[in-house]
Amino acid sequence: MLPDSFQIRGLSEIGFTGDIAETESTIEGNALLKARFVHDRYGLPCFADDTGLEVEALDGAPGVYSARYAGVEGSSEVRAIANMNKLLNALRGNANRKARFRTVIACVDASGGEHLFEE
Repeated sequence: MLPDSFQIRGLSEIGFTGDIAETESTIEGNALLKARFVHDRYGLPCFADDTGLEVEALDGAPGVYSARYAGVEGSSEVRAIANMNKLLNALRGNANRKARFRTVIACVDASGGEHLFEE
């Protein structure tokens, strides 16, 4: 979708192999935090995203906290199982299981302008 003049590179291709802590309280905030980090540190325009599972019966929880919902440390598999168990326990007895994954994409452009995208 982008013109040929754009070169898309991943984090490892620009020399970043660490993690960017998601410390914001919203999905939009975390997406912007990550895009700003790359832009500020590497001087490059950046697209970044954040996604959360929003469960209707839980007023949108776990939302931005989806990956750390159960507060468990360990491998991604251990965390995923703990998160699923906590979610299922929270929904016990509730017939409404309607949920959605919500993703927000943030862009910090070459001049530092910030843009958010969501469908």
